[in-house]
Amino acid sequence: MANDMPFAVFELKEYMVIFRQAEEREFAGVVANIRGLVRCTGVGVQDNGKKYQLDVYFLTSYSDFPEPQVDLENNNGALFMPMTDMSTFIDVLRNEKPIYGHLRADNPQLTSVTTTNEPIGAGDEDF
Repeated sequence: MANDMPFAVFELKEYMVIFRQAEEREFAGVVANIRGLVRCTGVGVQDNGKKYQLDVYFLTSYSDFPEPQVDLENNNGALFMPMTDMSTFIDVLRNEKPIYGHLRADNPQLTSVTTTNEPIGAGDEDF
C-alpha cells in the first residue's frame, strides 16, 4: 500500500558504512562517482513502525551530483554529499539520539537527516 502522505518521517535505528574504491552509478540520468555509502534504516513515526531506508552516497570531488531521490512506494530515498562530509555524518550518527530521516516526495530537496532540539552544553549524557 502506497504512502498517502507526500512525505515520511522515521527514526533511525541502525546504519551501515560502506567504502568503495570507485563506483559509477546512474541516478535519474546523472552519473555519480561513489566512494562511500551510509545506509540508514529505521521505523516510521506516523505509520505504526513501517520500515524505511535512506542511502547517503558520498561522492568524489569530480563527480556530478544527482538530485535527492525519494520513492515512498518502496519506503526509501537517497541523498548525495561530498566525500569530505562522510566522517562528520558518521560522527552525528554515533553521537546523537534520537535522529530522524525525512523523505520528502513533495520536495525532494528537503529530504534530510535531523536531530531534535538539544540544550546548549548538554555534552555526552549517555556515558
